[in-house]
Amino acid sequence: MEINWKIIAVVAVIAIALVAYLIYKNQKDQDKVVKYFNADTSELTEEEEELNNER
Repeated sequence: MEINWKIIAVVAVIAIALVAYLIYKNQKDQDKVVKYFNADTSELTEEEEELNNER
C-alpha cells in the first residue's frame, strides 16, 4: 500500500489552518471578555444594593 503524500499534505495544511484560526478567534474573544469585566459596573439595581446592604 503506497502512501499518498499529497493527501497527507492537504490534511496537514487544513489542520494547521484550523489551529491558527482557533487561536486567532480565542484571542479576539479574550479581548472582549477582558473589556467586559473591566467595564464600569458601579451601577447596581435597587435589588442588588439591598442585597449588599444586608450584610
